[in-house]
Amino acid sequence: MRGLLSHRALWAVLGLLGLVAAFVLTTAAPARAGENVFVEVTPNSVQAGSRVSIRASCDGNNDRQAQVTSDAFGRVMLRPDNGFLTGAVTIPGNKAPGDYPVNLDCSNGKTASTMLTVLNMAQPSKGPATGGGGTAGGRGAGSLLLVGGLVVVAVVAGVGARRKSGSRV
Repeated sequence: MRGLLSHRALWAVLGLLGLVAAFVLTTAAPARAGENVFVEVTPNSVQAGSRVSIRASCDGNNDRQAQVTSDAFGRVMLRPDNGFLTGAVTIPGNKAPGDYPVNLDCSNGKTASTMLTVLNMAQPSKGPATGGGGTAGGRGAGSLLLVGGLVVVAVVAGVGARRKSGSRV
């Protein structure tokens, strides 16, 4: 009796889950790429001289090229790619730092925009002077380790030679 009761409970739970799944699948509209208009730049903060990727949607009109313009990089044509419009561009290395609007113009007349931040941080011309450099010469830690290692080898060799000569007498 107990096995029969748990079997019925299992079927009841599975039936309830099936009804919930059917309700969700029939009432929820599937999300499709391109149901709205947007443009995004990745990364949206970038060092001058770096490359950015652009992804956009033209509200269901993603089978045609669209144009993106910005003072940060000029004009780029986006091409259809898996339900979206995509492209890439390199920000000129001499571009002044600041925030630049990126504007999407779709062939169906719709538009969108986002912001791109261009950074122009100074790049170091050589590595930082951190000091130390144990093996770089002088009396650093590398020299001390070398001398210490030689002393240990000499002591071990001396002890070994003394034991050999001590056992012969």
